[in-house]
Amino acid sequence: MKLPGKIHPAVMDTRRDFYKGKMSRREFLRFATLLGVSVPAAQVLIGCGGEETPVVEKQAAAVRRGGTLKVGSAVQRIDHPARISWVEGANQLRQVAEYLTETGPDNLTRPWLLERWEADEEIKTWTLYLRRGIRFNNGDELTADDVIFNFNQWLNPDVGSSVLGLMSYLNRNNVEKVDAYTVRLHLDAPQIAVPEHLFHYPALIMHRGFEGDFIKQPIGTGPFKLVEYTETERVILGRREGYWRTDGAGNPLPYLDELIYLDLEQDTRVAAMQSGQIDTTFQPRPPDWLALKDVPGLTIRPVSTAQTFVLRMRVDLAPWNDARVRQALKLCQDRREILRLAYFGQGDLGMDAHVAPVHPAYCERPIPEYNPEKARALLAEAGYADGLKVTLTTKNDMAEPEIAQALKEMAAPGGIEIELDIVEPSNYWERWTEVDLGITTWTHRPLGTMVLALAYTADKDGNPVPWNETRWIDAELNVLLREAERTLDVEARRGVMCRIEEIMQDRGPIGISFWRKVWNITRSEFKNVRAHPTSYDLFYDVWKDA
Repeated sequence: MKLPGKIHPAVMDTRRDFYKGKMSRREFLRFATLLGVSVPAAQVLIGCGGEETPVVEKQAAAVRRGGTLKVGSAVQRIDHPARISWVEGANQLRQVAEYLTETGPDNLTRPWLLERWEADEEIKTWTLYLRRGIRFNNGDELTADDVIFNFNQWLNPDVGSSVLGLMSYLNRNNVEKVDAYTVRLHLDAPQIAVPEHLFHYPALIMHRGFEGDFIKQPIGTGPFKLVEYTETERVILGRREGYWRTDGAGNPLPYLDELIYLDLEQDTRVAAMQSGQIDTTFQPRPPDWLALKDVPGLTIRPVSTAQTFVLRMRVDLAPWNDARVRQALKLCQDRREILRLAYFGQGDLGMDAHVAPVHPAYCERPIPEYNPEKARALLAEAGYADGLKVTLTTKNDMAEPEIAQALKEMAAPGGIEIELDIVEPSNYWERWTEVDLGITTWTHRPLGTMVLALAYTADKDGNPVPWNETRWIDAELNVLLREAERTLDVEARRGVMCRIEEIMQDRGPIGISFWRKVWNITRSEFKNVRAHPTSYDLFYDVWKDA
């Protein structure tokens, strides 16, 4: 295996750390690939051979073509992909449009529409090299103009994309076209995670002529074409002829003829799986897992994640503008019992900081104990000696009702009387950033810094970024976050994350009782199915053995 001529010097420094036993093979591969080294080359650097686990697996001669895969999922209103705030919608659109990179189930980030990327020594200048010859489904070739158009959309405050908060280190005026297939990003501050940010699920690459409504202009580079999109009913996607990617033997992809997403209420999906109405379902709940895990003909694929249910408080509204009140509510979580009641113990305990044990720089801290007496004392100190009455709003499609009911009972001894407002998912997502007290599902991100940038920072004018549902902006945390984002050494970054986690525990606006495990449950005749920690549907090389 020939090594690339140019390797970022930090990769060689990290290689020495690997040989000293300071990091695992997976951590080294992750670090090296983010800085532009291919997986095979990174493996050679540490003597692990040069065989990459390819994005598209080499197929045996027995692969069959044709067939339909049916998915139970929500089918919600879609307009501009950059504004998507739920994974279901992204899963449906990602079959038609694609991303510049892909962070796979193994948590390694690889080029997708990009051929490769390079970062300078300061990791402030990133050069992105597009694959050549990729065409949109309208026949136009993908070029740098399309990429620049999308950056301008993502970074335009008027569009309202969460990418704006994630990429706050980049001004849209600093996206440079080098040539027809090369784009250079000049960052305002160093950032290690640019390749992973390019796989943030609203960052789908649209045609440069896109006018803002995907249903009217379903133009993408992906393996399927949009046939029908009927909100609250179904999505039908048909196999696209002339898709640019092939399998390991040079055969055209995709294998399946059709994908159908059916809008089914969560409570009906188990029966739909058992009856054969659907072949897989988006994010099965623990009761669904229990009901289906021993059913013949189904394959269960579990994965640990940074997905979680966030108890969040709007700090711009009383009483949540007082850190003592926020702390009191967090002390009313019996985390072990909430995990048992809501998720059958299938997860890892949380400690009210939005950094998970699966993140590379996670700083392990003691899990706070349930303490209603201290909660009541904090409320009295904050001026609520007679307690509080509050309304908790959340949705009813996953474990939120069980968490909410458990919290209601646990908070009462702490002086907090909770009235529950449990609504349909569409109702919640229409106002999720507006309710004063809620439980919001947040999906997996491969780095702890990513969700912190998305949910707990401000824009250049000092206003909360689009997904900052709590309106919490902490000056010290934001300085530390920028430090973490430019710190290449994982152990040094962990030291920064320790302080970030401490700040979130002491004065932050959220409670996280546990991080959940997720399962991919699919009929066994479908091959090449992979469980992704973000519950992404990657169907480009899935085939049906029937």
